Amino acid sequence: MDFTIPQDLEDYYAELVRFIEAEIEPLVAKDDNIRFFDHRRENSRTDWERGGLPNHEWEDLLRQARKVADQAGHWRFSAPKKYGGKDGSNLWMAVIRDRFAQRGLGLHNDLQNEHSIVGNFPFVAMFEQWGAEEQKQEFILGGFEGTRRVAFGLTEPDHGSDATHMETTAVRKTRDGVDGWLINGEKMWITGMHVATHCAMFCRTSGEAGDARGITCLLVPNPTDGLEIEEWMWTFNMPTDHPRLSVQDVWVPESAILGREGYGLALAQSFVHQNRIRQAASSLGAAQYCVEESVKYARERKPFGEELARNQAIQFPLVELATQCEMLRLLIYKTAWEMDNMPHEEIEKTISDKVSMCNYWANRLVCEAADRAMQVHGGIGYSRHKSFEHIYRHHRRYRITEGAEEIQMRKVGAYLFGYLGPRKGKFASG
Repeated sequence: MDFTIPQDLEDYYAELVRFIEAEIEPLVAKDDNIRFFDHRRENSRTDWERGGLPNHEWEDLLRQARKVADQAGHWRFSAPKKYGGKDGSNLWMAVIRDRFAQRGLGLHNDLQNEHSIVGNFPFVAMFEQWGAEEQKQEFILGGFEGTRRVAFGLTEPDHGSDATHMETTAVRKTRDGVDGWLINGEKMWITGMHVATHCAMFCRTSGEAGDARGITCLLVPNPTDGLEIEEWMWTFNMPTDHPRLSVQDVWVPESAILGREGYGLALAQSFVHQNRIRQAASSLGAAQYCVEESVKYARERKPFGEELARNQAIQFPLVELATQCEMLRLLIYKTAWEMDNMPHEEIEKTISDKVSMCNYWANRLVCEAADRAMQVHGGIGYSRHKSFEHIYRHHRRYRITEGAEEIQMRKVGAYLFGYLGPRKGKFASG
């Protein structure tokens, strides 16, 4: 068994570091852009007069960073080569995301807006697997060109983790001789609707509440008559781009279907593993950053005449966090490598539990590490002059989104006890 990071990956990461130092850090130093990353960050990023939405200047800076990264050949790294990417693997993305987060808060990788100079594109995988050829051209290429941006319309006010009971419906309706669908319902936490050109809206089109079949994904233009943003939900980490919205008698043509009618949930789950393993790597990297910053501070700070680090009350909690980081890193890299070495459809059947282990544990670990970093740093750690509070507030959401940790633990339990996965049928039924 060889656990060595491939040399070509090491070489590429070194290239990324040079790019960050030459192109991205000067952008942060320009004008007063540092305000988006220092103690003023939350206020500078938020337009309080527009319902708490992201400030235009903040989003313009993110666009500038993505543009120069795309010109350098980095932004589309994970995308297929035919769309200008490099077919970046899950392992390479895990290593890059882990190390980016270890660098701390910065324009190179600020996931509050899911921003990174090495982008993650779940919709590319979804359209590539499920979309018609016309949809691939419009939404994949259009997404990279900036003419298309799709929001993910699954969650509802009364239905979060259990999408099978969603109440948004779509019924067949012909208008002006064109077959289509009439949609009614409500959605919530539909990230990015302030800039989305379309919402991939999941609707009950057949079957009964609780059925996995009978849910269809429809691409709804934004804005469109009958689609209303009711409010922007203010969150633990501002700014917000998460609205509660309603759809009343919204009509779309038959061509708006993404994938197969009635198989929308399968489509929604088709890219969850990629998202979860990469997000787990980011949480791991942020946890490692918190540990390393705490170690440095504990060696520098000298209360009562000696290093803070001499105290076992300081050492032991950080020792445990460092140990968990090392063990989790091996599982994340191994799982990402396994994902790269099996057909996409096999992941759900064989190692979905490992992906869930990585994700829920990494999200829990980073929260513990950020909390410990605040404690080690004392008052300055609790302030916004350090980034620990930002890390905690941002990564705390991932214990709910990307599949709540309870949902992911339930997946692990189903594999462990033989209700799903390779052990299914191993235990005799009572």
